[in-house]
Order: sequence, then structure tokens, then C-alpha cells
Amino acid sequence: MIRTIIVDDEIDSIRVLTRLLEDYCSGVGIVGTASGVETALPLIRSTKPDLLLLDIEMAHGNAFDLLNQLLPFSFKVIFVTAFDDYAIRAFKYSAVDYLLKPVDLDDLRDAINRVESIPNQDTVLQQMQTLLENVGTAHIPQKKMAIPTITGLTFISLQDIVRFEARGSYTCIYLDGEEPVIATRTISEYEDLLPSSVFFRIHNSHIINLTRIAKYHKGRGGTVEMEDGTMIEVASRRRDEFLRQMLK
Repeated sequence: MIRTIIVDDEIDSIRVLTRLLEDYCSGVGIVGTASGVETALPLIRSTKPDLLLLDIEMAHGNAFDLLNQLLPFSFKVIFVTAFDDYAIRAFKYSAVDYLLKPVDLDDLRDAINRVESIPNQDTVLQQMQTLLENVGTAHIPQKKMAIPTITGLTFISLQDIVRFEARGSYTCIYLDGEEPVIATRTISEYEDLLPSSVFFRIHNSHIINLTRIAKYHKGRGGTVEMEDGTMIEVASRRRDEFLRQMLK
């Protein structure tokens, strides 16, 4: 049984989640609910849940205020939010599960299955610490990303990434001074996730860190020389946009 607490300042949201969990998620048991940070803190500390279903914005404080006061913790977290805003990117960077209101039953089940499959507590804590760091900084190079691999998650700083190279349904991520990481995501998924002010897809097979370019060599599309010495062709259809981005 997954001992679960729901934290949300909207009573209707608590009722909906409670009904969905009780009626359709037999492996979940609700051990308490709270409407804000002040009431959630003592409840979590006394009941020691396995899982927290946590609203982001509440009347007095938010989810991140609550989690910062509980670090280090042993429970898993699924965030619930009505807002598809800046925090969603932070969740994706950290590989942390979230649900958009109104909560869909299939999405809820999938999220619970995913958090159940997280291999160990160290991974959970590192995900949460990465999330809290990312939410706390607006400076893109200081943000971190959780990279899914065949063995688990690897956490890296965006500023350490030199380039991404497509390997079929996988992506090879080349880092500054470290061994490459093979991610179990496609390069298109990273194109959607990465900040366009720093990373640019210059070719179907390559995304580069614009701050890691050593030289640009003219040509039909041109060629970039990265700091690690790699030479990468710029697709001719992407050249003009690439040059505009470089001149910003």
C-alpha cells in the first residue's frame, strides 16, 4: 500500500483526487489531507507518507516552500497544478512527475506507476534537489537536467553540455571534460525541452550549445567548430536562422 497525503488549498480538488484514488487506484491509501503549508508540515512529519500529491500554488506559500522545509525527505512527490507555466519546464528538466488540473484518471495512474518504479531513494532526493535548484535560479547555464539512461538517471548542468547527437531513438550527449552520456530520449525531445537562447539544432542529427562554438566556417550551410574540436555541418536550410541567433 502506497501511503499517500494530498495537499491542496481547494477542497474540491482534494475531493476529486480522493475519489479517483479510492475508486480506481487500489494500491494507494490516503493517510491524510492538508490545505496548506502550515497544516501539511506536521501531518507529513507525523505520518511519514510514501507519496505526496502536492498542489503548487496555495494560499499561504507554495509547494517549493514546503519541500525546502522538509529536506531531506524519503517520500516521492507528484505535483498537481492548474498552470502550464515556467514550473513545467523545471519539472521536465528534473524528470519529476506532474499532473495538470483537471486531473485525468489515466494520467494519474501513469504518474503513480512511474514514481513506484524509481529505483532508489537517492534518486528521488536528487530529483527534488535538482528541481528546487532549477526553480530557484533564472540563470539558464546554472540549471541542471536529469538525463534518463538505460541504468537510471544522470544529473548534469546545462553549462557542461557541448552538444547532442542523434543515435536513432537514443541521443548521445557530449560534455566538457567528461565521458558522453547516452540518453534514452530522441534528439527531437531535447529540442523541445532545451532553451533556444542557448541551444540550437543546426542539423537533423545535431543540437549544439551556442556558447561552446569556437569558430564558424563559411560554406553552403557552413560548418561550426566546437570547443572540443568537433566539426559539424550546418544544414543549409538552418543557416540563416543560426546566424541570426549567433548575432543576438
